[in-house]
Amino acid sequence: MSENLSPAQNGNAVNNTGFSPNSSAEGGRLANKDGRINLRKTGVPLYERISLYHALLHMGHLTFTLTVFAIYTCLNLSFAMLYYFIGIENLRGTSLTGSFLDDFLQAFFFSSQTLTTVGYGHISPVGFVTNVIASLESFIGIMSFALVTGMFYARFSRPSAYIRFSPNFLVAPFKGGKALMFRLATYKNNHLTDADAQVTMAVHVQENGKTVTKFYPLTLEISHINSLALSWTIVHPLDEKSPLADYTKQDFIDCKIEMLITIKAFDDHFSNTVQQRTSYTQDEMVYGARFLPMYARSEDGNYTNLMLEKINHYEKVDLGEH
Repeated sequence: MSENLSPAQNGNAVNNTGFSPNSSAEGGRLANKDGRINLRKTGVPLYERISLYHALLHMGHLTFTLTVFAIYTCLNLSFAMLYYFIGIENLRGTSLTGSFLDDFLQAFFFSSQTLTTVGYGHISPVGFVTNVIASLESFIGIMSFALVTGMFYARFSRPSAYIRFSPNFLVAPFKGGKALMFRLATYKNNHLTDADAQVTMAVHVQENGKTVTKFYPLTLEISHINSLALSWTIVHPLDEKSPLADYTKQDFIDCKIEMLITIKAFDDHFSNTVQQRTSYTQDEMVYGARFLPMYARSEDGNYTNLMLEKINHYEKVDLGEH
């Protein structure tokens, strides 16, 4: 291989990936492990470039719950301050204690009952201004809980592939040669059918003294399976058709590559097409290894046991220096 680690001329580079070929403009990897594009947008205000719906939809469960709780608490605190400043004597059923904390807590809990439309009846508003504020809070409460309920449903019903990828990809022996391999499996009790895999290799090379990115669609041994019941090992043979055919062990160590993975399949439970993306860089490569089996027959012989904890189990093998 030459010093600039140019890919072999066996594969045709493509420029319709949506990524820039200008490597000097890129920061870090092109795609994160969770499949999201490693990109931040500027030039417009934050409220224009952030979709609150998408942000809430893609939050982790704990973050989403804490966010909803924080919004609920802030609303109650805001209305409690209004009730406190107009005087809690306008809330029938409260008792003036002279303590800020005790009086404010009475206003806060009345706000909580109003916002949730529970209305225990122990405390009730008195006077026009207090009733207007309580009515406004009830309206905001109804609208807020309708939105939160809809968001909970959207998060619960959003189609997801639930695919787990091996943390590493391997350069492994394959049919008398070598191949790039990584492994995946579903980890929920869902069933995916008609699964398709697409792999694009981003290779950073030197051209005319500048670092540019070349994108190559990688030919897979099997790119479509009818049912993703067990694990699936994706294999790209490093043969004469591969843009990485001439790469040696040292080339793989020295180069800067990234594999962009897209898996699409049909989920029987959602009755919808789902997809999941991820990526691998050369830092996640294990040269000279092969995957070990991750499923076996159960002891009683009645079912197959898929051991997801072994998705990245491999053993080292000798591929030589080339």
